[in-house]
Amino acid sequence: PVGPVNVLCIQRAIERGFWGGIAAGLGAMLGDGLIALCAAMGVGAISGAVQDHRMTIQVLGGIVLFLFGMKLYFAPPRVVPVTPVTDGRAETLRDFVWDIPQTFLLTITNPGAVLGLFAIFGGVSTFVEVKSYADALTIVAAVMGGSLAWWVGLSHLIARFRHRLSLSRLQLVNQIAGLLLVGFGVLLIGEVVAKRVGVL
Repeated sequence: PVGPVNVLCIQRAIERGFWGGIAAGLGAMLGDGLIALCAAMGVGAISGAVQDHRMTIQVLGGIVLFLFGMKLYFAPPRVVPVTPVTDGRAETLRDFVWDIPQTFLLTITNPGAVLGLFAIFGGVSTFVEVKSYADALTIVAAVMGGSLAWWVGLSHLIARFRHRLSLSRLQLVNQIAGLLLVGFGVLLIGEVVAKRVGVL
């Protein structure tokens, strides 16, 4: 399913090309890896702590999504083959390094990703025993490898077609992506508020 992190990563690939998509994807991959590591090293205790603080995590995640969405909605569109910061040279991953911590933050504060991975590891642990650090790291590497493969493939596909977009269409992409992120954020916060007042 397309969640808030996926929305932002796809938008980055459309606006900034292959390396922009890869940078955003790396942040998501590292976030998934950190969550997977925590889950693999102590599913029971950590999962309990996550559940105990679920509402706090959800509110923080909602606020982060709302702020990112508003920023993206009002961001000016940009589709150029070479960015001004590269001084005419080809773009590299280094030019988009600041996208990595952004999607990393979105991933680790996304309650859907956190609770989803813990639920998966909880189910896996019933028939696959993690006996050592090597076992845990193998599982984490598999999660991160799958995430990276997804973003490399998707960024490559998007990069092949992104220059067909006009600035007006990219502005629409930014606005739609921004509204989706804001919507995700409002839903997360709204669910917590509804539970607090007894609606849910």
